[in-house]
Amino acid sequence: MWRITRRHLSPSKQTHLISFLTSPPPITTTTSIIHSSSSSIPISQPYSSTIPRISSSSAQSNPDYSAKLGFGIERTGREGLGLGVERVGGDLVGRVWGYGKCYWELSKAKLSMLVVATSGTGHVLGSGHTIDLPGLCWTCAGTMMVAAAANSLNQVFEVKNDAKMKRTQNRPLPSGRISVSHALMWASTVGIVGTSLLASKANMLAAGLAASNLFLYAFLYTPLKQIHPVNTWVGAVVGAIPPLLGWAAASGNISLNGLILPAALYFWQIPHFMALAYLCRNDYAAGGFKMFSLADASGRRTALVALRNCLYLVPLGYLAYEWGVTSGWFCLESSLLTLAITATALSFYFDRSTKNARRMFHASLLYLPVFMGGLIFHRLSDNWDHHMDNGLTTTVHNPNYIERDDNVESSRKQKKSTSRTQRRPPVAYASAAPFPFLPAPSY
Repeated sequence: MWRITRRHLSPSKQTHLISFLTSPPPITTTTSIIHSSSSSIPISQPYSSTIPRISSSSAQSNPDYSAKLGFGIERTGREGLGLGVERVGGDLVGRVWGYGKCYWELSKAKLSMLVVATSGTGHVLGSGHTIDLPGLCWTCAGTMMVAAAANSLNQVFEVKNDAKMKRTQNRPLPSGRISVSHALMWASTVGIVGTSLLASKANMLAAGLAASNLFLYAFLYTPLKQIHPVNTWVGAVVGAIPPLLGWAAASGNISLNGLILPAALYFWQIPHFMALAYLCRNDYAAGGFKMFSLADASGRRTALVALRNCLYLVPLGYLAYEWGVTSGWFCLESSLLTLAITATALSFYFDRSTKNARRMFHASLLYLPVFMGGLIFHRLSDNWDHHMDNGLTTTVHNPNYIERDDNVESSRKQKKSTSRTQRRPPVAYASAAPFPFLPAPSY
């Protein structure tokens, strides 16, 4: 776009101007652009020596070029300015996207979302007949941040080991996409914010459980992976705390029936990680990790440990019903589900192949969401339980049967109250095999 900026032109100069504007510029092969030496060209100079010639190739290659021509005529590169702003905006978006992807991988977002799911399930189970939806959202958000911090610290401490493993060498720290100090700043920020969020929106008990779990995972489990195979059992304790955190955030305390889901997660993680350690044993050996499967060349003990912990899952459905957490249907469904994963572990024990280990691993991935879904679907709230008790006493019209039903109801309530007052750990119904991180069974 051309505009007159300085002074009125004489008639002769206007004639030259019109002829210049109406005639197309000559196409030349030169790539140089002749700049004017001053902002304005004296009118007394001849036309041929004052008008700069701009090649079309130069104008196309430099869209942001601004040329000042004689007779007070100025050409501004508005299109070039727009392209420059667009280029800067694109670089900014690309940088933000790159850092966001690094944070996503540092946090192990999929694993953190699984932790959030277990915490949310614990919150729902501990809420009674009324679920506090804002409290549930705050609990999940705080749990997500703390889990992201723990996973980020894990990668900070294992950056050299991850660089030796094919499965982890493309993570942000080994690949050099982000610095260690940047990752530490990210982990510290989200960890502090997540713990503070739980303390302010839930309670101090939930915040304490979150902080202790962060410490166990980052500063105990992570170094133990390079020291002793017991790290798998420590990791199982870490995985069992989030549902207890959710229960504590909803109810404000830790009770016996709140240990059903943590116990299930503890026993579930053993076959899950045994299958993973067997499938990735070469990678773990290259990374310098002391996994249980590396000291078991035949895989027999690895399969036996997985099978034993699958059997420990069997009584949990009955305990959930006995302690008033769920209805009797969950007892049946949980038993069938546990027998299915036990069958895959038994198959792996008799034929220790990669195929059977992968089948057990996939069965463990299916087990946990189905188990948690059944707990939520069949859970007994206080209001629902009271409504069912009223239905039992009003459906029978014979006075003799009513009196008998009242006696049965009173004995059932007394049995339920005594079972809740007896502080028996969930492993009391399991095997007497010693566990280094759970209380001893009491019968």
